[in-house]
Amino acid sequence: MADRLFTEPRLAELYDTLCAGRPDFAFYLPLVMEAGSVLDVGCGTGELLIAAKDAGHAGRLTGLDPAEAMLGVARRREGVEWVRGDLSTFGRRGAFDLIVMTGHAFQVLVEDDELRAALAAVRAALADGGRFVFETRNPLARDWERWTGAEITDASGTPVRVDVEVRQVTAERVTFTQTYTSPGWERPEVSWSTLRFLGVAGLAAFLTEAGLEIEAQYGDWNREPLTGTAPEIITFARRDAAG
Repeated sequence: MADRLFTEPRLAELYDTLCAGRPDFAFYLPLVMEAGSVLDVGCGTGELLIAAKDAGHAGRLTGLDPAEAMLGVARRREGVEWVRGDLSTFGRRGAFDLIVMTGHAFQVLVEDDELRAALAAVRAALADGGRFVFETRNPLARDWERWTGAEITDASGTPVRVDVEVRQVTAERVTFTQTYTSPGWERPEVSWSTLRFLGVAGLAAFLTEAGLEIEAQYGDWNREPLTGTAPEIITFARRDAAG
């Protein structure tokens, strides 16, 4: 989730094209379809919830995102509740059977305090027995070393080049830029982002502290075991019975 996408409609319009063919949606969609009420945190342009609605989901679907530009794309579709904000301002208690964070949105929670606050809000928003399912890149796989650019086209068919440059790697954090250029634009658009790469033990500690019990973890979208160098840490966590 690039910072510039929060304010730049032109980049928000490119998001779904840039992320076309995402393997995580095929993983999450059955979970969404099985749940009566679903909150998608960091929903972006809302593609997952729109797919669920199109597939016949008859329950409550809510998308939460702080980026007005992204929600501007999502709001073109009806039947889903779109809310601008983040977990710190959401404030609904016991409302959802399932909360998801897709597209590695969990990794934008960079500081300890914001991570703790977000997990506390997740637990509060879950109904009894509700589940929180999300993924974060496994730091041992060092995925940032393979980030490259891409060529896409916008809605008018104009080519857009996206170049990724890693700027800084520190303990658990990677800062990078995405530079978008197009012959039809007066100047490039540059997005700066920092992501946190929590390891298995650190992630477990934060979840336990928040009162979220890990049910299962997988290393990829085929539900292969979580090994040391698996690309993903896909986590199923359930609200514990205490409190």
